Amino acid sequence: MNQDNVRVDKWLWAARFFKTRTMATDAVDGGKVKLNGERIKPARGVKLGDKLDIDNGATEWEVVVEGLSEVRRGAPEAQQLYRETEDSVKRREEAAEQRRYFREPGETIRGRPTKRDRRVLSRSQG
Repeated sequence: MNQDNVRVDKWLWAARFFKTRTMATDAVDGGKVKLNGERIKPARGVKLGDKLDIDNGATEWEVVVEGLSEVRRGAPEAQQLYRETEDSVKRREEAAEQRRYFREPGETIRGRPTKRDRRVLSRSQG
């Protein structure tokens, strides 16, 4: 952990934002990760104090890098690598509150809907 900077895809994987390094690399290539507001490439290095905007599909995070690691460890150690901003925490809580009160009808369906899924969807749409 004594490096000056670490590849962003390795850091995202080590901080447990993505399950695999390939997923982290694809997210960076797809513009789902921004460093200080700019699109970046997977080989770009992150340094202490950098601000990352991360969209991992399920959640959007805004974090400040507080530690560097190329090695994936347990969740408690991974959480020491970053600090989530207050705005990010507030947005995630508001999104969770909205999901609690209103569930998207097709949210639980993965892939192509079955005949039963289509019936449930059409009933909920009226």
